[in-house]
Amino acid sequence: MRVVITGGAGFVGSHLVERYLRDGHEVVAIDNLCTGSLRNLDDASENPRLTFVRADAAMPLPVRGQVDLVLHFSSPASLVDYTRLALETLAVNSAGTGHACDLAERHGARLLFASTSEVYGDPHVHPQPESYWGNVNPVGERACYDEAKRFGEALITTRLRKGPLDARIVRIFNTYGPRMAENDGRAVPNFFAQALAGKPLTVYGDGNQTRSFTYVDDLVEGIVRLAAHPEARGAIVNIGNPEETTIAAAAAIIAEAAGVAFHVEHRPLPPDDPARRKPDIARARALLGWEPATPLREGITRTLAWWRSARGYST
Repeated sequence: MRVVITGGAGFVGSHLVERYLRDGHEVVAIDNLCTGSLRNLDDASENPRLTFVRADAAMPLPVRGQVDLVLHFSSPASLVDYTRLALETLAVNSAGTGHACDLAERHGARLLFASTSEVYGDPHVHPQPESYWGNVNPVGERACYDEAKRFGEALITTRLRKGPLDARIVRIFNTYGPRMAENDGRAVPNFFAQALAGKPLTVYGDGNQTRSFTYVDDLVEGIVRLAAHPEARGAIVNIGNPEETTIAAAAAIIAEAAGVAFHVEHRPLPPDDPARRKPDIARARALLGWEPATPLREGITRTLAWWRSARGYST
């Protein structure tokens, strides 16, 4: 099988590249490196079945030859990045999603679109099932990401109704693991960097807001199963950890794993920051036989080992 992965040099994209190479497939990784890094592909770069193309996935995708599967993962995904690259985020999830659909249709390939739990906004329904329409501010600071992903879903589902496209949508909840960018502003990399530098851990608000932290290997397994499922055309599936954890508790676990004193510096909450986030994964369990396998403390320990090695922190 020949797999095209947009955002292939990103955090999640690079793990998908490695997984499909490990499973024996050919991979074309496309990335303009606005948030991704070629360092993320260091382990895969010597594999002759990998082709890297530096290109903007908001434009028609420059792929020649057979295509069997398209994974559209090309988008800034942190508040810091999509605020800095707001117009680019809108473009890659709208025009770029259309180009990914075009490529898949042209080759009779399957398409998997990386959506997000942010489509639920600050939810009034808890936990969040795929049937929930969300509570999103369409003109707020996060709208360039939240509404772009919602538009991407609308585009794909409309094309599913109008034509032969075989597509499925994964709604990704908070994911962590090796290769997260140190400066992308998300809670887990912030906590790692601050703990290992001996600084207080920055907690926004009172820290009682919750997230559902999924280790990246578990996420990748769910994505691969969804992409391969022969009866998942049109499916929208939450992939995330149903174990709800407060931001303050996650900070304490990271400080303990890093062997440092737990000191917190509180700052005001960003606009439209969701108070609770927890997926209903009944559909993932029933359709894919999937649920996360990595406990938070174990995943934090693995990530910490990588962080120390890759970032040059002493043990």
